[in-house]
Amino acid sequence: MREYLAKVLETGNNLTIEEIIMNVLMSCVLGFAIFLSYKLSHTGTIYSKKFNVSLVILTTLTGMVMTVIGNNIALSLGMVGALSIVRFRTAIKDSRDTVYIFWAIIVGICCGVGDYSVATIGSIIVFIITLILGRVKNDNRILLVIRGAKVLERNIESTIFTYFERKANLKVKNTDSENVEFIYELSKKTYDITLKKERNITETLYELGPIEYVNIVTQNDEISG
Repeated sequence: MREYLAKVLETGNNLTIEEIIMNVLMSCVLGFAIFLSYKLSHTGTIYSKKFNVSLVILTTLTGMVMTVIGNNIALSLGMVGALSIVRFRTAIKDSRDTVYIFWAIIVGICCGVGDYSVATIGSIIVFIITLILGRVKNDNRILLVIRGAKVLERNIESTIFTYFERKANLKVKNTDSENVEFIYELSKKTYDITLKKERNITETLYELGPIEYVNIVTQNDEISG
């Protein structure tokens, strides 16, 4: 029994140079397919060229690791132990980025063990899905922040209610003995419609009296690293 276990632990992939090159090359080629998919599905400031390049490298490196590990249990356990001490602190800007990271790792694993058909067919299907459904634009929201004298509390609420036709959602209301602060949430579409009106919302608010400030902030779901 001990001899059998020792034999299993020592067993590895006796790959030829051609097979090794093929594994790494296929990982790289499919990594570029992931690169293209990411570039097509991400537009504007959300697109990160550095992250996209990292996907190609990650796919290739995973293919290399899997080529080395193969069926060697000892190497696989050692690799798991080595990777367990690594801590990734990079913030993900878009939830879709996590999908691309997993895609790169899975393709590298498939190529590393020689399952090129699984890696290719799977990548084609995922590529088509991301091409059709991946071009999702963030639903930007507008935050309207108003701070003024406490005596204007009712006038501010009435003005916002009338100006935005009930489409402004009150999120925060802070008050003290002298001042009041409102934070309203608007959809981008609602705010764009109000821009076509003759009078700007900021001008209307400042005409009410002692308004300290009116801030308009664009908010989305991105996380900046």
